[in-house]
Amino acid sequence: MCLLGAAPGLFAQDDLLNMLGDDSTATTPTQATFKSTRVINGHSVETLPRNHFDFRISHRFGRLNSGPYELWGLDVATIRIGLEYGVTDRLMVGVGRSSNQKLYDGFAKFKLLRQSSGARAVPVTVTLLGTAAVNTLRFAPEEDMTFRSRLTYCGQLLVARKMSERLSLQLMPTLLYRNRTNFAGEQNLVTALGAAGRFKIGKRVALNGEYYAVLPDQLNRSYHNALAVGFDIETGGHVFSLHFTNSLGMVEKQFLAETTGQWGEGDIHYGFNISRIFNLGHKAKKK
Repeated sequence: MCLLGAAPGLFAQDDLLNMLGDDSTATTPTQATFKSTRVINGHSVETLPRNHFDFRISHRFGRLNSGPYELWGLDVATIRIGLEYGVTDRLMVGVGRSSNQKLYDGFAKFKLLRQSSGARAVPVTVTLLGTAAVNTLRFAPEEDMTFRSRLTYCGQLLVARKMSERLSLQLMPTLLYRNRTNFAGEQNLVTALGAAGRFKIGKRVALNGEYYAVLPDQLNRSYHNALAVGFDIETGGHVFSLHFTNSLGMVEKQFLAETTGQWGEGDIHYGFNISRIFNLGHKAKKK
C-alpha cells in the first residue's frame, strides 16, 4: 500500500525531470547558410562575427576567348583588395580598392533576421546592404568629371534560406543609382533582381552560382546581365573561391551596370577570391 501511495509522486517527479530536460522550447539559429560574406561577386546574407577582421583579395583575369597570345586571359589581371570588420555579430563594415577604374568602395551590412528553428522559428535570414563607390580615373578636362558625378550608390535586400544541410538559396532585390551614366539615354536608377545558390558537394567544397537580371531598357545594349559560377574551398581560416564569370568588375557598380561580356561568345573571366579571417577579440583564459 505504501508503494502504491508513493507511485503518483514518483511519476510526477519523472514528468518534472522530463520537462526540465526537454529542449523543445529552445531556439536554434541556422549556421553557415553561406560559408563566406560573398557568394562570388555579390554579397551573401552572412556577416562577420564581432571583432573579426577579414583581409580579402579578389582577382579576375582576361577573357578566355582572347587566345594563346594572351595565354587565354592569364596575361591580363584585375585585382580588388578589401578590409572588412565585424562591429557586432549582426553589423559589419568594409572598404576596398579595385584596379579596374581605380575604384574605391565602402559598405555597411546589417543582419535583420536570422533563420532559426524551435520556439521562435524564423524561415529566412534577411540582411540589408548599402554600398558607395567612387571612380578615381583621370579623365580629360573637357569631360568635367566632378567628385559628385563619380559617385555610385547601391542598396540591396538579401533574403536567404538554408533548405537543407547541402542547399542554400538567396534572392537579392537591388537598386543602383549612378550620378553620371556612361551613355546617353541610360537611366540613373537601375533596378535588378539577383538570385544565388550554394550546394555543398563535400566536407570542405561547395558549388556556388549567382545571376543578376537588370530590368529592360535601363542600360545601353552593350551591357549584359552578370552570371558567375564556381567553387568554395575551405582550409581552416581561409576560404578560396575559384570561379568563372562574364563580369570583370567586382563591385556592384561594375558587375550590375557595366558587364560587357557574353557567355555565348566566350567572354568569360577566370578568377578567384581569397579570404583570411582574424579574430581580434580577447581569447578566453585557460583554466
